[in-house]
Amino acid sequence: MLRVLGHSSAACDGISRRELLAAGSLAALLGTSARASAKSPKGAPAKAVILLDLFGGPSHIDTFDLKPDAPPEIRGEFKGIQTALPGYRVCEHLPQLAQRLDKLAVVRSVTHKYNSHNPYGVMTGFDGGHDQTDYFARPTNHPSVPSVCQFLGVGRGRDLPGYVMLPAMPGYTQGLRRAGPYGGYLGPRWDPVCATADAHANDKIAEDKNFYSHTITPLGEPRLPKIGGDLTIDALNARRTLVQQLDGAARVAEANHAHRRDAAFDLLASPKARTAFDLSREPQKLRDRYGPGIFDQSVLLARRLVEAGVTFVTIHTEARPNGHWDTHENNFNMLKGVLLPFLDRALAALLDDLSERGLLESTLVVVTGDMGRTPKVNGKAGRDHWPQCGFCLFAGGGTRGGMVHGTTDKTAAFPSDHPVSAGDLVSTVYHLVGVDHDETVPDHTNRPIPISHGGTPIRGILQ
Repeated sequence: MLRVLGHSSAACDGISRRELLAAGSLAALLGTSARASAKSPKGAPAKAVILLDLFGGPSHIDTFDLKPDAPPEIRGEFKGIQTALPGYRVCEHLPQLAQRLDKLAVVRSVTHKYNSHNPYGVMTGFDGGHDQTDYFARPTNHPSVPSVCQFLGVGRGRDLPGYVMLPAMPGYTQGLRRAGPYGGYLGPRWDPVCATADAHANDKIAEDKNFYSHTITPLGEPRLPKIGGDLTIDALNARRTLVQQLDGAARVAEANHAHRRDAAFDLLASPKARTAFDLSREPQKLRDRYGPGIFDQSVLLARRLVEAGVTFVTIHTEARPNGHWDTHENNFNMLKGVLLPFLDRALAALLDDLSERGLLESTLVVVTGDMGRTPKVNGKAGRDHWPQCGFCLFAGGGTRGGMVHGTTDKTAAFPSDHPVSAGDLVSTVYHLVGVDHDETVPDHTNRPIPISHGGTPIRGILQ
């Protein structure tokens, strides 16, 4: 717990090994600019972006691209319901979103080549990666959209970080650091500030060995990174001085790490940051509207952070326990029991909340996942990986609500028209935050690399 006590004071001249280790661990705690959220360029409609990454790959054919006339082994168990858009039906387990389709642009023709469980493709626009080499984050990875934007000057400011990742780094429950959300070859200076969360929220989840249980929802809420112990502002400032003394003796320290160190100090000492992360300040009625799960509360926290001035917030559902969308087994029970209620409840609450606060027009909301799922149901009542076709949702931030973009064939296997690549998805985000999608950035060998990897904005969904 961080407590505000007394006046600032200088550190003693003597540096103990314990103090040195404490200062070092604090400096390594966070990985981005804590000087956040500069305004987007003049004329850019999106001043902030919230990305909801449905880790594992959500089934498009069971959600927003129903095929009621297909054979049973294709169409699955769910029926369609009417929506706010005449003639367009979505899954019966998305009743709240069905009535908010006038606020959403639904892209049904997302297609790419990257068959892997991480957000590398959808967060960078590069779909030429391979599971064997690009599964884990590497310094030579292509950078994420928020990292590129900060590098180019969008999303940097003061008081708060420009880029926050919730509820924790993708892969945290498995001890992994999945590729996609980081600065890659631009350097760790452009990594996100990553919240922390318990790997398992209660004993039932900790004991659950079935990755496809539809009866357990992961609970909890994301928090500021832990420092350990009762750390006062005095102690925090003392540690800052200790590190500055070390810098005086070793001025060859990398600028990136100095920047990350300052980010850690500034964030953890910032009353504005602690207030923004404090979900207890929200009325219980509103918290209930979002839902009790850790991902529900992450969506609410995303709204709080954007309202406070953070430019980019990403929310990643997890591999385990039951937040993931990798439904090789028990697809229909998982969807109707856990996954679709979360998406329907939390996304509807977010759209309403942003609208009521006058923030939706300036906040771009993006919902997508690793891939779609196979048209044919397998022998375990599941659907397997299918990057050839999937969906993405856009709302606010310069997009057109009430749009359905792209169609697919009779089995939702391939786009029939208006295919949308991973590069097109990120190019659309760049365009809406005021970054030229044809811009390049230097890679680790100083070669200029196009940030959209050949993609272009999805003009049909833009205002």
